Amino acid sequence: MADSLLRETPLKAVQVEALVVMKIVKHCSQAFPSTATGSIVGMDVNGTLQVTNTFPFPAVDLPLTDSHHDSNAASNLAAAAPRSKANTVYQTEMIKHLREVNVDANNVGWYTSANMGNFVTANMIENQFFYQKEMNERTVAIVHDVSRSSQGSLTLRAFRLSPSFMTAYKEGKFTTETLQKSKLSYKDILIELPLTIHNSHLLTSFLHQLPSKPPAEELKLPATLASLSKDSSTPLPPLFPNLDSLDLSIDPFLEKTCDLLLDSIETHNTELNNYQYYQRQLGREQAKITAWQLKRKTENAARVAAKQTPLPEDEYTRLFKLPQEPSRLEALLNSRQVEQYSRQVDGFTASVSGKMFAVKSNLLPGEQ
Repeated sequence: MADSLLRETPLKAVQVEALVVMKIVKHCSQAFPSTATGSIVGMDVNGTLQVTNTFPFPAVDLPLTDSHHDSNAASNLAAAAPRSKANTVYQTEMIKHLREVNVDANNVGWYTSANMGNFVTANMIENQFFYQKEMNERTVAIVHDVSRSSQGSLTLRAFRLSPSFMTAYKEGKFTTETLQKSKLSYKDILIELPLTIHNSHLLTSFLHQLPSKPPAEELKLPATLASLSKDSSTPLPPLFPNLDSLDLSIDPFLEKTCDLLLDSIETHNTELNNYQYYQRQLGREQAKITAWQLKRKTENAARVAAKQTPLPEDEYTRLFKLPQEPSRLEALLNSRQVEQYSRQVDGFTASVSGKMFAVKSNLLPGEQ
């Protein structure tokens, strides 16, 4: 009864322990620029997935070569590690050992590293589909962006596959007809859950009891009652101009994200050209079938007039072969990745656009 009620309660949020965050950040940083993956364990409490421990998957050992093909193969193997048979056995053994020492031993998903927000890939979708279908339906994928986090902004996000996309992925049919019937778009692939970082009470008490250096100067007594109620930890506004805000240099992450966005748009254009080529091929074959059927009807009319047996009119299925429609899955994933890059560009340009408008007269030619 409790299990049925738990399954009916949808996942609303993800709560990650601070120690788990440190383990994920350390593993992803050490493996960068290669893809790092690992398993996360915890428990589900009233719709909140609490992640209490994690362990990385073993690294894939390949012979050291300078070939670009081998480096791509190593990256693909690392990205596909969560669903490999060897790592599935390794994960089962690790969870069994954790259970022996009274640690949360329920698999709640996996984590992966990303670079500049590039995580919407076929490997990521296959891994999450494997976890939601085979391991446990209530699992999440935690994505850690190493490049963004290296600049002091921790980027940690939790995703799940939507039920509609899970149904379509099980069927394996991503044609135009099936997408129109299911009304599935790139926005329906992933569901992002709010993620919070949690510290244990023991750690919080330790942080509050950390000794601080005694003040070197004599403390000034408050002059008024308002001074006592004022929070001393609130920083005062600076009394001098901040010259860093006048720097007009564009964020290098903005430039790299724009390059990746252009690459994704080119990929989308290639997929569109392939689909248009399929439509042209289909139109030519259907025109041939129509001409053949018209010719066969004319022949049968003549044979009937001559009191002869008419020829079968369904032979076109054997004579003509219609081209197979390419899968629209890659186009869906690429569209979702374009949306991700667009959001990043929107976030980066918030500060740059204000500076450009402030010095607009100096940027436009012929104006002073």
